[in-house]
Amino acid sequence: MQLLPEPVRRVAAWCAVVLLVAGVAYVGVRLCVEFRTAVTPVLLALLGTALLGPLHRRLVKARVNRSVAAGLTCVAVVAVVGGAVYIVVAALVETGDQIIASLRNAAQDLASHFGAAGTSLDDLAANAKELLSRFGGTAASNVISGVSVVGEAIAMAVLALFLVFFFLRDSHRAVHTVRALSPRAGADTVEAIARRAFEAVEGFMRGTTLIALIDAVCITAGLLILDVPGAVGLGALVFVGAYLPYLGAFVSGAVAVLVALADRGAVIALWTLGIVLAVQVLEGHVLMPAIQSRTVQMHPAVVMVAITAGASVAGVLGMLLAVPLTAAAFGVVHEVRERFV
Repeated sequence: MQLLPEPVRRVAAWCAVVLLVAGVAYVGVRLCVEFRTAVTPVLLALLGTALLGPLHRRLVKARVNRSVAAGLTCVAVVAVVGGAVYIVVAALVETGDQIIASLRNAAQDLASHFGAAGTSLDDLAANAKELLSRFGGTAASNVISGVSVVGEAIAMAVLALFLVFFFLRDSHRAVHTVRALSPRAGADTVEAIARRAFEAVEGFMRGTTLIALIDAVCITAGLLILDVPGAVGLGALVFVGAYLPYLGAFVSGAVAVLVALADRGAVIALWTLGIVLAVQVLEGHVLMPAIQSRTVQMHPAVVMVAITAGASVAGVLGMLLAVPLTAAAFGVVHEVRERFV
């Protein structure tokens, strides 16, 4: 090594550090995937705690017992989430047939104008019986596995709710726990890094929820004015899709435009597209800078890469968790840079 020039030795040292960090990160990700049944509720509980922390702190400041405050917060969450799920499901059940019929009509129009020979919907329908008979056993096994997946999801959701209660109740002990687990000489640095990461996640969750609500209200109002069928259900889809930055907005907006195209024609579809684009411009240039200006700002390319990586690792759940975890990582990087660079 001494025979090599100094710049080469520095590059080699940095390469070794990068490889070591990448290896540790890869092992950590693989372990999380293997133990996802236990890891997922913890991550969801941390996101829930970041979102509900301000409400719990206000109750504690109002001299409510910490356990009672945490219980009331969890009850409020169950009531709000349950009510929201009921509204969304009711809206989708009420207007789902209209939305599906509109999407089917739009697909038929596109197939009739742009579909190649042998790829029309009629050809697909004609081959449906053969496909069902060929893959009937696979479908039955998929149904059974689907039931087990639903049961596993319910169990993880219940566990996450209990973890949110304990995280909120014992949040005042978090700093002591972090310092106790840290080396004595670096306890202050570890505490600062942990605070920065949690603040980034907290700001992301609050900001994203507020932005999602504003987007959903604006687009729902526009669809109601244009008399697009299933406006409430499409608005609910916009709200849920907002937790997948950029990708969720594109998918929900495309569905709204297709429904408008199939049911109301090209003119209304263009108006719908204009409303969706206007809301996205409002979000990108006004809402996000104003609401999330105090949190970690991430480039859209970084967000898209994080969503893609999360999807490849853990599917839809990975897509939901990828962006807040990336925000936490950015918070850690910024804190380290401010302290050591």
